[in-house]
Amino acid sequence: MSINLKRIILVLVIILVNIGLDQWTKQIAVKQLKHHTEMNYLNGMFKFTYAENSGAFLSLGANSSERVRNFALKALPMVLLIGLFFYVLFSHSLNRWQIIAFSFVLGGGISNIYDRMLYHKVVDFMNIGIGDLRSGIFNVADMSIMAGLFLLIPFMFKSNKQQPSEEPTQEEV
Repeated sequence: MSINLKRIILVLVIILVNIGLDQWTKQIAVKQLKHHTEMNYLNGMFKFTYAENSGAFLSLGANSSERVRNFALKALPMVLLIGLFFYVLFSHSLNRWQIIAFSFVLGGGISNIYDRMLYHKVVDFMNIGIGDLRSGIFNVADMSIMAGLFLLIPFMFKSNKQQPSEEPTQEEV
């Protein structure tokens, strides 16, 4: 394993910015939305409404036992995030865009895990849709995770074979 200082700085900056934005917007949501009615914009296309989520995506597992929630929503994701963090820092098979994408996933994941560890829930406050066709209620961390996954989509359809001229160098990462 070799240490690439540029990569470490890039990964940490992206993670910290994502965590900072998520935590900041959750604080605003608590102050502005917790005891108020929802706020609608563009004829209800964008809604801001306060929700506390003790489950996973779309509140999945919220009614599970404390033991199951601790494992599925805290312990397992924490282990996976730690593994992903070291993979992103030290893997030679990732290009710059994959490193950025995984860093977004890490930032959002770490921020939500932080909330689950401290508060046993996550604050969600955004909802988008048209009429009855609506998303679930989500937060900035969820957006970070989805942005990272979206950035990874092109690499899912690429061939694993690299041409000799396409191999990334240490300077590229």
